[in-house]
Amino acid sequence: MANIKSQKKRILTNEKARANNAAVRSDVKTAIRAVKQAVTKADKDAATAALSVAGRKLDKAVSKGVLHKNNAANHKSAISKKVNAL
Repeated sequence: MANIKSQKKRILTNEKARANNAAVRSDVKTAIRAVKQAVTKADKDAATAALSVAGRKLDKAVSKGVLHKNNAANHKSAISKKVNAL
């Protein structure tokens, strides 16, 4: 455990940030999973709707600094290809 007061504060803020980042990352994974499930069921309408939701969540994660922009772009590209293949 740190002895310096500022470092004790940093430990607390880092833990909050870690929890927030984990929540955002989990939300993104859930959205991507919804797209993949809709594609598996061959439901074009549901897949398209889920794709737009997943795209927004990925963009939001990038703006919050949780994901790198290229990582999000790769995810969006991959799920778009699956939806467009329907």
